[in-house]
Amino acid sequence: MNPTEPEVRADEQAVLADLTRMLRTLLEEYGDDDAEIGMDTTFNRDLELESIDLVTLAGLLEERYGKRVNFAEFLAGMEFDEIIGLTVGRLVEFVVWSLKATEAG
Repeated sequence: MNPTEPEVRADEQAVLADLTRMLRTLLEEYGDDDAEIGMDTTFNRDLELESIDLVTLAGLLEERYGKRVNFAEFLAGMEFDEIIGLTVGRLVEFVVWSLKATEAG
């Protein structure tokens, strides 16, 4: 492990907990930091996040996971409708996959 990168567990529960903290930080700006967040929560419909919020989230993901998780690339591979319907669970799965892929080398 690179000593400059924080230790990260690549399992769904740990990633969901990390992502929930990040989303609460984002939602705090809107006074909505008590929104329910789970695997089926959508970024657009449920959390009402704007595209600028996704940019902020990308920064938070990079802060936490380093270059191992490329959220911008993940979104770039999606159609508009997929981005609108993006769930927390799908992002959790992507983060777990990315972390495991970098662990495997």
